[in-house]
Amino acid sequence: MTGAYLKGSDRPLSQAYRLALLDLDGVVYRGKNPVEHAADSIAQAESSGMAMEYTTNNSSRFQSVVAEQLRGFGLNVEPWQVITSSVVAARMVAHHVPAGTKVLAAGAPHLREEVAKAGLTLVDSVEDGPEAVIQGWYPEITWNELAAVAYAAQRGARFFVTNRDLTIPRELGIAPGCGSLVNAVIEAVGRQPLGSAGKPESAMYDEARQLVADAQSAQGKAAEPVAKEQCLAIGDRLDTDIEAGNRGGYDSLVVLTGVADPRGIMLAEPILRPTYIAKDLRGLNEAHPAPAPLPEGGYACGRASAWIDGGELHVASQGDVEAPSALDALRAACCTMWQAADRGIDTGAIVLPDFDI
Repeated sequence: MTGAYLKGSDRPLSQAYRLALLDLDGVVYRGKNPVEHAADSIAQAESSGMAMEYTTNNSSRFQSVVAEQLRGFGLNVEPWQVITSSVVAARMVAHHVPAGTKVLAAGAPHLREEVAKAGLTLVDSVEDGPEAVIQGWYPEITWNELAAVAYAAQRGARFFVTNRDLTIPRELGIAPGCGSLVNAVIEAVGRQPLGSAGKPESAMYDEARQLVADAQSAQGKAAEPVAKEQCLAIGDRLDTDIEAGNRGGYDSLVVLTGVADPRGIMLAEPILRPTYIAKDLRGLNEAHPAPAPLPEGGYACGRASAWIDGGELHVASQGDVEAPSALDALRAACCTMWQAADRGIDTGAIVLPDFDI
């Protein structure tokens, strides 16, 4: 991954890629509320020929419920376009155990339904002898459910989780996510889960591509999964959405409407670096200038430039655009910082400017 810096695109991303793998929380909505410009940008991208798949680590909501919420934002969405970590988790377990295997699922009704749909036998108690256990998340999850996961794993059940997001954006702020609860169970069990269905694993993106092909085949259309090179992973988290893209070989776009912020992107390790950066989903329908290295060091992007001098990152921009508020300045700054990190410089000691984007 060393040297993997931002790309550019002369065409809007919605024309350069065929399939968008969109995260939901912090990208399209925050809890019940839509993210600004998201719905209009998605509709515009679809009008350019880009297909949409909504991939979420949230394991608590039925696909039909999520699709209905998105339709409430004015989007045209079918349930099969929503890929939750419960869908992927149940299919993942089914790949590891024979059909009919007893599975204990600690999570929302959606997770339990997906376990049954995958041809597995759902049980309600550790005393039923489950051979696998899945830990999910939903707002009403209890200590007793978490304890049951730990007891089953301690007795030898194969331990799976729907996702490892430490936090989740909600209407009132950032709340503990499934990953925070998974870590508590790990402390009790003493070992890591056998698998995680959610991002940063790339299984969700792979599954989404396959489900698109399956849906088209069900409509009588011969279809193969869209090639990875024609897919764009989109999210607000470097440690899930973007890392999953890098692990799976997908290009990615990070938006600044959720968890990710300029400082975190500038200091990102190679596996967490996105292919593109945008303020919000309007960036999906825009061309992206390609950053270019400067002869004297640093990077330029559009009319902005960035360089390191005297232990400080400097940014400048021509014209009447102030560099700290310019997206191109952030792009140039990210490439400059990533290059410095790859050359062994302690970027954590560099003084960074504030970006108001």
